Amino acid sequence: MTRLTQAIGAILVVTGVIAYIATSAASVTALIPAFIGLALLAAGLIARKPAAHRHAIHAALAVALLGALGSLMQVAKIGALFDGTAERPAAIIVSTVMFVLLIGYLVAGVRSFIAARQNQPESKPAA
Repeated sequence: MTRLTQAIGAILVVTGVIAYIATSAASVTALIPAFIGLALLAAGLIARKPAAHRHAIHAALAVALLGALGSLMQVAKIGALFDGTAERPAAIIVSTVMFVLLIGYLVAGVRSFIAARQNQPESKPAA
């Protein structure tokens, strides 16, 4: 999960910077994916330490959940993008990319937690 966290973070940073440049730096909101990506990158770096791994990945997943939920407003406008009536098509595209990446990351995280839980040795009850 550490490498995946760092990879998703890096992709989001690049996506945010490209969106900002492509929209002629019209709005700082184009950098939102980059901000989410920076938080994931930081969590990924912290997760390299075994003592902080679980907490850092949990924090990264919480950020991913908030980012996915926050992008839903623009993703819901995807129909307008296909109709050609979208006011800000770049925002819809970038939000959709961010949403798909973060949902994929969340699914991978949940599956990882389930696998880790199943692989834990059973503790013996106290006598």
